[in-house]
Formats: sequence, C-alpha cells, structure tokens
Amino acid sequence: MKYIDTEHVVIKSWCNEPEGNALAQARNLANLPFVFRQVCLMPDTHEGYGMPIGGVIATKGVVIPNAVGVDIGCGMLAVPTSLEEIDIQTLKRVIGTMRKTIPVGFEHHKQPQDESLMPLLDDPARYPEVSCQYRSACKQLGTLGGGNHFIEVQKGSDGHIWFMIHSGSRNLGLKVANRHNRIAMKLNEQWHVQVPKKWELAFLPLETEEASVYLREMHYCLGFALANRQLMASRVRDAFCEAIPDVTFGDEINIHHNYAAMENHFGQNVLVHRKGATSAREGEMGIIPGSQGTASYIVQGKGNPDSFMSCSHGAGRKMGRQAAIRNLDLEEEQKTLEEKGILHALRGKKDLEEAAGAYKDIDLVMEEQRDLVDTVVRLEPMAVIKG
Repeated sequence: MKYIDTEHVVIKSWCNEPEGNALAQARNLANLPFVFRQVCLMPDTHEGYGMPIGGVIATKGVVIPNAVGVDIGCGMLAVPTSLEEIDIQTLKRVIGTMRKTIPVGFEHHKQPQDESLMPLLDDPARYPEVSCQYRSACKQLGTLGGGNHFIEVQKGSDGHIWFMIHSGSRNLGLKVANRHNRIAMKLNEQWHVQVPKKWELAFLPLETEEASVYLREMHYCLGFALANRQLMASRVRDAFCEAIPDVTFGDEINIHHNYAAMENHFGQNVLVHRKGATSAREGEMGIIPGSQGTASYIVQGKGNPDSFMSCSHGAGRKMGRQAAIRNLDLEEEQKTLEEKGILHALRGKKDLEEAAGAYKDIDLVMEEQRDLVDTVVRLEPMAVIKG
C-alpha cells in the first residue's frame, strides 16, 4: 500500500499504477471538505464518473450519488455444486438452457416476474423514481444486463464445480442514480458550494429530505439487485438439474460492490461509499472475479482498517472499451480461451471490449491486496455467458 500525502487527507493506494485520470479523481476526493480521514484505492482502480471505480471513501454528514455509481447494488453471487466433474456436452446443455431462461444485454422478460420476489414497496410516494420504474423493473428481474456482467461455470481448487453471476440493478439503478445526481447538482449550484462542478461530485447533506429519498431509493435498488441475482441463480440451478438430476448445491454468497452504508471506523460513525469495491470485514466472505478466461476467487476479509475494511471487486480494466476493440486481436484472444478449453463469448470484434486482454492481471491484483483478504477457493472458468 502506498501513501500519497499531498492533499487534504491521505490517499492510500493498493494499486501500483493507477491511471492518470483515476489518480486525479482520487485527489479531488481527498480535498472534499467532508471526506473522513483517507481515500482508499483498491488494486483494480480505474477511472469512473467523479469517483474512480475501485475507490472507497467515508464522509461525514453527506452522501455523494456519483460515489455509489449508476449501477447501484451491482455485485456478485457464487454457489458451489456437488459436482466434481462435468463433460463438455453436458456443460453445453447447461449453458444452452441458461441462455433460454435468462435474458442478456438489453433484453428483458416479456412478462413481469413473480412480484413476491421484488423488494417490498411499502409506500410508493416515498420512492418517486422507483415507483416510476417499478412495472418495468418487474420485467428486468432475473436478467443479466450487458457490459462486464456475466455468468460463469467454474472449476474450484476445492474440487467442486461452481457457478458465478455478476449483475446489478439494471435500468432501475441507473434511473435512480441519474435522478438524484441531477438533484444534487442543481442544489449544489443554488448553494454556491465550493466543490467544483467539473469534479462530478455533487452531494446531498444527510439532514435534507433529498438525501433521505436518495438513500431510501438506493436501499431499494440494493434489494432489487440481490433479488435479481437470486432469480438468475434459481434458473441456473434449474439448468443444472435438467441436465444432471442428482446435483445438489451449497450455500450461496451474494454481495454488492456499489453502495453507501453507515459504518463505524476509527471510532466514528461515517457513511462509507464503495464504488467498485467489496466489504472485507474480518471473517467476511467475498468474491473477486477475474476477467473472461482468467481465475476468480472466493475470499475471506481480514478487516484491515487502512482500507475501511474493503477489497477490490475484480481485476479492473487496464484498457477502455473502444481501445480494446481497436487494439486487441480477436483471433488471438479466441485462441487463448480455446486452448484453455473454455466455452467463451467472444464472437466478434465488438466483444473484445470484454476480452481478458482488456483487464489487469488478476493474480497481480490479488498479490497487491494480500493484507486485505485471504484466498479460500480459486476458481478457473469452464464456460462463460456475457451480456
């Protein structure tokens, strides 16, 4: 971990080579008047909107919508199976069934899903944006989405076959995030706040009604994202059971990595914002995925206070989406995956934005955070569905 102590508070970086824009964003965060004690950069840090992805901050008295991000509640789910082996034809059947039952990309279900699976909307008037999006969200429940979201079947170092899902709150979280960031920007302009608009870090004081509404809707999106992953997991289990009737499943790990939560650190109650970062309290189970074609990890937190008890949420990009499409070689990336025997999702040049070559080395990322987490299981990919 490196210290950068040139700003109002120290920046603690587990990222050996943060890109220039991400570091500039971290410096902006470190000079906010309400930031508490430190800014933390996880090993997978890269540029985001306002706050770098892979960043962790704590604030006193305010919430910053852009420090949570637009995919509120985006996170990971992982489940071990009783299987120790699976042949390629059976694996193809399982993946084929998943594709039929889980919409990906911009696709939604044609019909609303079981409403009892949705988080309770006790008083729609208290959730203005959620209420507007609710009917649409009922069709988004149990859908993967696009970008870096994925479903993988993996072989674990524990000898078992696992499956893993990466997804979030879909369009619901995006709408909620954008609505409240616009409100924060408008209010900050009216208040003539000292935080420059170009930093994209508009905030809401916790004592305001606007902050209360944002936090309420944010928590709803967290519940929706968890439910979304659980419904997909149910359909993944069904796909396995259809092909292998006697398969059984272990306990699921279901976590999010885009959220804000009131926590106690260094003896004070503060609002911790994790944007592309995972909670890693002592003994807490977590998931750190690699990129398409590389290992993922089930981990256990060490509760390191220097990181606000956090760790990375993945490998992290080393190349932007368009740069990956321009610079990576499709045949070479496909060959690498096929030589490993992975059923992959690289079909055309546009898919290169999610190729392994666009991401940092996950093993280096894990080495950089060995003081934050312990590895429990290493998972090697066998088959991948991408959004």
